[in-house]
Amino acid sequence: MFKNTKAFSGFSVSNLAEAKQFYGQTLGLEVSEEHGLLTLHIAGGTNILVYPKENHTPATFTILNFPVDDIEQAVDALVERGVRFEIYNEEYLATDEKGIMRSGGPKIAWFKDPAGNILSVLEEPA
Repeated sequence: MFKNTKAFSGFSVSNLAEAKQFYGQTLGLEVSEEHGLLTLHIAGGTNILVYPKENHTPATFTILNFPVDDIEQAVDALVERGVRFEIYNEEYLATDEKGIMRSGGPKIAWFKDPAGNILSVLEEPA
């Protein structure tokens, strides 16, 4: 039924203007706004819908993963832009002082958007 349908994902935020600034300026994504909704235009032709929700509750899981060639470089660049990385110290989820988890899979670091949704950068070398 949906085999040839171009599905897309979406998520809510508490403040559309903050989201537009964060995703467009801080992360450098192409962002468009129409009818009170944001569209994130991701490389490869993927679009993600961002919509305001008055009683928004941040996602408790990673909603977007950004693959990068060099996680150290990506983390440093985002920190320079004011992004704060999450520090975890749990049995199966431990990050270093920069917020990078270096064991158990690809190197990955998590951060939040202004609405508290969890995002990540993960290293996928070319």
